[in-house]
Amino acid sequence: MAGSQPFNIFKLSTGSTPKEALNWRLFTAVLCFGLMGASRGIDEGLISGTIQQVSFIEQYHLNDPNLSTQKRLQITGNITAMVQIGCVFGSIVAFLVCDRIGRIWATRELCVVWIVGIIIFLTADGKLGQIYAGRFIAGAGIGQTAVVAPTYLAEIAPRAIRGLCICVFSGSVYLGIMLAYFASWGAATNISNENNLQWILPSTMHIMFAVVILVLTFFTPESPRYYLKVGEYEKGVKTLSYIRNLKPDHSYVEQEVNEIQDQLMIEEDASSSSRWFGTVKELFTSRSNLYCLHIGIMSQLLGQWSGASSITIYAPSFFEMLGNTGQGEKLFATCILGIVKLVASLACALFLIDFLGRKRALSIGISLQVISMLYIAIYLTAVPQLEYSANVTGSAKSAGKVAVAFIYFSGIGWAVGWNSLQYLINAEIYPLRVRALGSSLIMCFHFINQYANSKTVPLMLSKSSLTPAGTFWFFAAVTLLGLVWMHFFLPETSSLSLEGTQVLFQQPWYKIGRTTFISEETDADISSKVNSLPNDKLSDAT
Repeated sequence: MAGSQPFNIFKLSTGSTPKEALNWRLFTAVLCFGLMGASRGIDEGLISGTIQQVSFIEQYHLNDPNLSTQKRLQITGNITAMVQIGCVFGSIVAFLVCDRIGRIWATRELCVVWIVGIIIFLTADGKLGQIYAGRFIAGAGIGQTAVVAPTYLAEIAPRAIRGLCICVFSGSVYLGIMLAYFASWGAATNISNENNLQWILPSTMHIMFAVVILVLTFFTPESPRYYLKVGEYEKGVKTLSYIRNLKPDHSYVEQEVNEIQDQLMIEEDASSSSRWFGTVKELFTSRSNLYCLHIGIMSQLLGQWSGASSITIYAPSFFEMLGNTGQGEKLFATCILGIVKLVASLACALFLIDFLGRKRALSIGISLQVISMLYIAIYLTAVPQLEYSANVTGSAKSAGKVAVAFIYFSGIGWAVGWNSLQYLINAEIYPLRVRALGSSLIMCFHFINQYANSKTVPLMLSKSSLTPAGTFWFFAAVTLLGLVWMHFFLPETSSLSLEGTQVLFQQPWYKIGRTTFISEETDADISSKVNSLPNDKLSDAT
């Protein structure tokens, strides 16, 4: 692709996109929907600190001597997981809301639900049931963000920077995590343990972000693809022209509209019904759509069980396990992890995901995770006394500091690899008619899987189960399996438009993951090539 001449990566990343299309209108839209990623990051970052704040523990009697260790873990696990359970419900609702009222009104609705849930949570005043209810309702709003935001960003982004735009969402997850970690650390350091503001004040960050996103929706246009999908042709063309900052008769706008219309016609011919059950039937009876579902499920399964997500949620506990025992020390180490993941996700969005492609960026991320998990597993195996006491000395202590460093490296790998890809690929592989439904189902699986992960990992770490060393050996094995699956089954989509990605799935299933196209080819060229050439004439990914 590069030949023998040096290339400016910023110029290359825009491809043939007119410079007018990269404007403040697109930036505002990406900012509005990209920030929604912070909703999950804020919760994951805050709740890990909240349940360890002395004021929260005392207010909800988690230090009651009459509570067994198992019961205490059950309560804290339920508090942590209630948002994930709400997210399952929210991700299912998102399909109906997103296609019924549009992407913009769906965003306004989820922000209101999110805010109401957090208010219920913050005003619980010692009532554990209200804590559960508030976090479930907040989760119903947060869960919708994982469907609505990537879908919208994929639909309005120029193909050359689609990866960058969607990765703003995944990067915002770590913006939320980082801010939440620092808020918890700052509150623990500066607010008395007897003051409930120690955990309430950081939690108001939820409301701040929800209000900002809600306000931004009034300056953001609806998805032009949504308008075209529901038959409002003039609105669709006008909105696309507005976002691209080009006249409606500009060749770039006309080409994009024609591609969308052609794809919709193909999908309508293949569909037996325009009602919602027709959409469901279309998703589950099409061979290409089933392959898309397989990609979504496997990317979620392999990504979640690679260990990095568990480290995010239980970061203070992992740092304690590796020798950082003080409350302030654990929270500060966790803050640094948040910064590392944020910087890594931004680097991936700006320099890797569109320039190197989805598969190369993912392979870099997975490789870092494999190395990190292997080192930590070897260290915990070699220093078994850590299971009983974090007080180690000499070379074991020095090796423990390296293990902490590899926690950070695993965070870099996760941010560059699975975390960026799980939202990006899920948003860009489905046909327009089933995009919201497909994304909704995969995000529903995402939250169910995350809930199972959050409940299972603490049990895996126990001495009566896999132990900490065995758990990290398990993470290393799953991560390695993910590298193999990616190589054989994941297609490269970075050079294609949303409509052009459907061309990939015309191939036999065993060819899809090994087929790639050069970025200079148009969708028409690619479609013609697929239809006219034998399967083995297409270039294989190296």
